[in-house]
Amino acid sequence: MAAMPHDTPLIATIVAGLVLAFAFGALAHKLRISPLAGYLLAGVLVGPHTPGFVADAHLAGELAEIGVILLMFGVGLHFSLKDLMSVRAIAIPGAVVQIAVATAMGWALGWVAGWTTAQSLIFGLALSVASTVVLLRALQEKRIVKTERGRIAVGWLIVEDLAMVLALVLIPAMGGLAAEGAAMPLSDILIAIAITLGKVAFFVAFMLIVGRWLVPRILHAVVHMGSRELFRLAVLAIALGIAFGAAKLFDVSFALGAFFAGMVLAESELSQRAMEETLPLRDAFAVLFFVSVGMLFDPFILVNQPLAVAAAVVIVVFGKSIAAFLIVRLFGYPNGTALTVSASLAQIGEFSFILANLSVGIGLLHEEGRSLILAAAMISILLNPAIFSLAERVRSRIERPAPKPVEDIPAPIAPAPEEDLIPTALSGHEIVVGFGRVGHAIAEARRSAGAPILAVEENEKAAAAAQAMGVEVIRGNVLESDVLTAANVKGAATLFVAIPDGFEAGGIVERARAMNAGLPIIVRAHSDAEREHVMRLGATATVIGEREIGLAMAALVPAAANGTA
Repeated sequence: MAAMPHDTPLIATIVAGLVLAFAFGALAHKLRISPLAGYLLAGVLVGPHTPGFVADAHLAGELAEIGVILLMFGVGLHFSLKDLMSVRAIAIPGAVVQIAVATAMGWALGWVAGWTTAQSLIFGLALSVASTVVLLRALQEKRIVKTERGRIAVGWLIVEDLAMVLALVLIPAMGGLAAEGAAMPLSDILIAIAITLGKVAFFVAFMLIVGRWLVPRILHAVVHMGSRELFRLAVLAIALGIAFGAAKLFDVSFALGAFFAGMVLAESELSQRAMEETLPLRDAFAVLFFVSVGMLFDPFILVNQPLAVAAAVVIVVFGKSIAAFLIVRLFGYPNGTALTVSASLAQIGEFSFILANLSVGIGLLHEEGRSLILAAAMISILLNPAIFSLAERVRSRIERPAPKPVEDIPAPIAPAPEEDLIPTALSGHEIVVGFGRVGHAIAEARRSAGAPILAVEENEKAAAAAQAMGVEVIRGNVLESDVLTAANVKGAATLFVAIPDGFEAGGIVERARAMNAGLPIIVRAHSDAEREHVMRLGATATVIGEREIGLAMAALVPAAANGTA
């Protein structure tokens, strides 16, 4: 391939990855399959195993790591220490047993293939740990991060990450001793484990004592500077800085460092704003993670070793999931919770790649083993959205309560945060999308006029404010059709779209108009361009906030001159 006029591997990798990911992600969405398939295919096309442009795999991996950091920081913002401790009784033993079972299955496959004990154990260990990015995407799409089953899955993942941190410390020592033909003494193993656990414990204590006090105060000080740019920069500096420091000073993974950074910030009232500021970057770098996975995948292994690939996929998708299901059930949790946890773990990702690359580098694993791990990762990531959706449908059916007569349904109905949607029993009601300051004012005014109000809100604090006001709430992303259905848009009298994002508002208007052609839709806008956009998509009327403020201020001039304003 001809050299580029400028040596810009970083720019080329980002541009090629994002452009192709967008193209194939949009195509996948059009075909009604997960966009993840498009992102992975984009990675395959820019990887070293296909002709044409080849992106820098090392740079892509580092960019993907930033996505993992931001994603885990976001999870920490939604996940308190109380949540983590509430599931420790199942997450710790459950994750340990599941890792042991999956590792044993991988070892058995390696033994059948004629590999050494060390190679088989490393292979099995790589198949045992789930991907942070894939797991959290699945939980967030279903709005179940903060449910009991979501907390168990996330807690399980944290324990897996800690186990992999320990493995990454022990593997180089094992490789060095194996090269010398010696067995690793038990005393060396115990010392290495003690040092690693000590570093992790010290980091956790540092974050819960110092970080818990310092991080919120830093952000509060930045807020008082009045610069949104500095606030955004502060959030990113905290997330990335703590993750990097945790890795360099305490030998803790980037993901765990970022998770604890988010968790100590979650107690601040600025946590929601911090989440909003990191969202665009998080999504972009998460896409680069999937592109980097695709780049590592060699499609020819599907032809050269189909049976070995199939066996590895069966271990990841079925063996590991069945083990997790049985473990959760043994702890007395219902089938629905067991299904969610097992489906969440039916894939492998970033830690598997790190383990495989480290082991190949020190001679504990051969290229064939790494190729099988990458193939299992690629296929399991592609299958996971479908597996997760199937598990959730089955769970909904087996846990569906018996129907109640309409007169027995209490009102207002307020579903638990991020739980399954409970359709409203209201009809002829007025829907307020977004319960911030504008939505709150709309609800107060319309309730005073005697109108029944339903709020649709994704943010937990805003939803709680609506419930405290006595307003029925539907929790979720209103762009999802099931949320609009649960809000009974077809039977509504009016729809108020009070969110500040004109692009998202347009999508809401378009979907609502398709469901109810005669529904009056009143939309908040910030500019004439936004007004034209939402009106073109079906809005009945718009209110431009800045214009109304200007008119109201101008109308106060006579009163101000008379001293009566």
